[in-house]
Amino acid sequence: MNHTHAPGGGLVFLAVAVAAVGYEAAATLGRRPWPWWRVGFFLTGCALLAAGTTPEALPWPAGDFRGHMLQHLLIGMFAPLALALGAPVTLLLRTLPLGAGRTVGRLLRNRTLHAVANPVTALLLNLGGLVALYFTPLYAATTREPALHTLVHLHFLLSGYLFAWVVAGTDPAPNRPGVPARLVVLGVAIAFHAVLSQLMYAGAIVALPVPAAERRGAAELMYYGGDIAELLLAVALVTGWRPRRYAAVLRVQVPQNVR
Repeated sequence: MNHTHAPGGGLVFLAVAVAAVGYEAAATLGRRPWPWWRVGFFLTGCALLAAGTTPEALPWPAGDFRGHMLQHLLIGMFAPLALALGAPVTLLLRTLPLGAGRTVGRLLRNRTLHAVANPVTALLLNLGGLVALYFTPLYAATTREPALHTLVHLHFLLSGYLFAWVVAGTDPAPNRPGVPARLVVLGVAIAFHAVLSQLMYAGAIVALPVPAAERRGAAELMYYGGDIAELLLAVALVTGWRPRRYAAVLRVQVPQNVR
């Protein structure tokens, strides 16, 4: 069974490269200076995403469940956090002309986005994907259907980015709750990952038709790698949250009549 290969790997790599080049161009050619460390965060996220979607970069052979778990960590946790800390939406607002900035402002006020861009919603999408993948026959199906495997990776990327954005991202987000509430949501995520990794290590309840050694190795990766990712997320949350600065960015970039 092939857990690590997915179709369109070249297209994914190309898309990541285009995103990196576009971000770098916007940061360099913008009307005002853009912090170099935000560029570093975003480019690091692109590199992690490229590594997670390149099977040849993994330390295990194709089909090894530990490789799948490393992909999950890179695509769904580490890369999204680094991308979110790059503040791509804020850079976009600083780069776009006024008319296009108004359009982005309307999107930020969209009711659907308000419902989705909520820490609890992001948590449910994130954890729900893990439950569906590891507690149902879905994982076995992804080993037979490469397109389904790609969709799972896309879900992990989008839900991981959404979670990082609404919990600790530096881009403006609608109705973002205070730091204590987001710390509670993050605590729930940490506890869930710990329980899931222990169940996986024991082979209890999970539906994973893989060798026991690979399953236990993947569980250890989830436990320790997830802890590192969530610790970084917590550090970003408590050190990088600046609500007045976000409001100032929106006032400058989005006219009052569209906020």
